[in-house]
Amino acid sequence: MKSKFMFSKLGYLMGAVLGVSMTANINTAVAAGVNTTGLAVTDKTVKVGILHSLTGTMAISETGAQEAEKLAIKQINESGGILGRQIEYIQEDGASDWPTFAEKSRKLLVKDKVAAVFGCWTSASRKAALPVFEKENGLLYYPTFYEGLEQSHNVIYTGQEATQQILAGLDWVAKEKKAKTFYLIGSDYIWPRTTMKIARKHIEKVLGGRVVGEDYKPLGNTQFGSTINKIRLKKPDVIYAAVVGGSNVAWFKQLKAAGITGKKQTLLTLSVTEDEVLGIGGQNLKGFYSVMKYFQSQTNSNNMKFVKEFKKMHGEDSVIGDVTQAAYLGPWLWKAAVERAGSFDVDKVVAESEKGDIELKTAPEGYVKLHKNHHLWSKTRVAQWNEDGQATVVFESDLIEPNPFPKGYQ
Repeated sequence: MKSKFMFSKLGYLMGAVLGVSMTANINTAVAAGVNTTGLAVTDKTVKVGILHSLTGTMAISETGAQEAEKLAIKQINESGGILGRQIEYIQEDGASDWPTFAEKSRKLLVKDKVAAVFGCWTSASRKAALPVFEKENGLLYYPTFYEGLEQSHNVIYTGQEATQQILAGLDWVAKEKKAKTFYLIGSDYIWPRTTMKIARKHIEKVLGGRVVGEDYKPLGNTQFGSTINKIRLKKPDVIYAAVVGGSNVAWFKQLKAAGITGKKQTLLTLSVTEDEVLGIGGQNLKGFYSVMKYFQSQTNSNNMKFVKEFKKMHGEDSVIGDVTQAAYLGPWLWKAAVERAGSFDVDKVVAESEKGDIELKTAPEGYVKLHKNHHLWSKTRVAQWNEDGQATVVFESDLIEPNPFPKGYQ
């Protein structure tokens, strides 16, 4: 891990969607000297990478993220680009395979010499790619809610970390549902396992509750019968779930087939967004809860504009989930830092960013601010799923300061 840094504040135009004003226009004369870094920057263009799973079990979750990044790039280009350059992207498929993410990261940084990469979804893909970014001094904008316990010089984390999602969600369900017993279920890789380790500590040591069962299933698993039988036997107050990707389709359909529905059972998931609901079906989720920082149904004017523009570009049937929205923020945060630095050079961008307070006052999710620890100040929201595949927000926290290394949970 390299030294910590803090991004700097810059009011800037977020186009028709974000509407954040810039303090000044970029002087194109300043931009003339930026192509000295060895990156893929010409007098007219700058290349970036988009790296998500377009195939495999994670495609159901990652498709929206790359669509959002393309929308942000389109809007930035239409508003004049960055330092007088238009952004061109090179897209790679991580194929739901962690070594492939490392391989494609190396290709983007070493061969293509991109100025930044927007990508990854699972913690396994991020962990696989991280050594490449640190060795090659690349810059990754990572959009997914995750377990925390990480801070790299080369990564900006635009999703929630554990204290903003795991702990806040557990506090809500314990208070609102008077929950005392929990059954933990997740996919079998680093994020769900670390998440459940943190959750267990919080349940037992802070909430005074009890974990009555804990199961992990291989990524892509479609057989949940044994877990469902255990749940029926244990009768937990809450099923606490971190099943990811395409496995969610089988998981929720099998729960409903077994008679476990939102009318009878409280279930709180950390990994179902509107993207997954397209495959799961709202009828199989109705009454269950997700804890995220963003839901498409939010009615603030900024989000309504964002949803309209997203659907205009990607189709009226497209949906927007938490990670999709967080992915959309990445190019805008990068734009702000680059323009403040007057260069695409990673070290110069980082140095300028260390001044410390980029904020997006009208991001679709609401006000967010980049913290010196590379994470965003943001709110936690809990929403209940409806049959139409949208969710009704039932809880919204105050703005939560990110804390990727919470004391007592490491």
